[in-house]
Amino acid sequence: MRQHKIIVLITTILILLAFSCNERPDNNGTTDKVQVSNQDNSDKGETKSGAKPKNAGLTEDYTNTNRFIWQKPDMVIDLLGDLENKTVADIGAGTGFFSLRLTPRAEKVIAIDIDPRFINYLDSIKVLELTEDHQHKLEPRLAEPDDPKLSVEEVDIAMIVNTYMFIDNRIKYLNILFDGIKPGGNLLIIDFKKKRTPVGPPSETRIPLYQVEEELYQAGFRKVQTFDTVLDYQYILFAEK
Repeated sequence: MRQHKIIVLITTILILLAFSCNERPDNNGTTDKVQVSNQDNSDKGETKSGAKPKNAGLTEDYTNTNRFIWQKPDMVIDLLGDLENKTVADIGAGTGFFSLRLTPRAEKVIAIDIDPRFINYLDSIKVLELTEDHQHKLEPRLAEPDDPKLSVEEVDIAMIVNTYMFIDNRIKYLNILFDGIKPGGNLLIIDFKKKRTPVGPPSETRIPLYQVEEELYQAGFRKVQTFDTVLDYQYILFAEK
């Protein structure tokens, strides 16, 4: 068992080293010269020419930005209620900031991302971060930019954190996601307010709260609740299928 954990640790280190590479695949499988950084300023994701690529910040998980303080993960998870018998989809899971915290509370967590490096990382790190009786409850799943790859009515709750602004054709995406949520299930969206903040992507990349709210209604969700003062830099939307 100890030898297995050492092997997993080495694998995880190798995956982390891969994140330092400046090339990442874009939606078409080509490479986009994106600097994956954890800086607090708003210029992360700039290309060498100084231009900001469309998906700048998509691989950012804000590791060095006191994320636990400004994103209040425990409070956010409490908003989801009792998860003991629930399946939760964490869309845009990244390195598992929420997925790893959700897993001990839920029946199952599907950590969804479009970057295979994050999927490989989660497959490795869950062995180190979760107890043996919880490891089987976390399923990293590779998705497509336009499809979260959920089966019909597979999850009770879906959450999209720091990712919604990067989704193209959002109404179409929400329609697909809608089918993956059980009747009476919920969708939680957290993203950055459209104003200058010490953390987060450039303001032009962000989507205003009222627009997200309208898109949720257009996609068929109901009882949309919005909270724009709970978090300092972000708004929260909670919708029901």
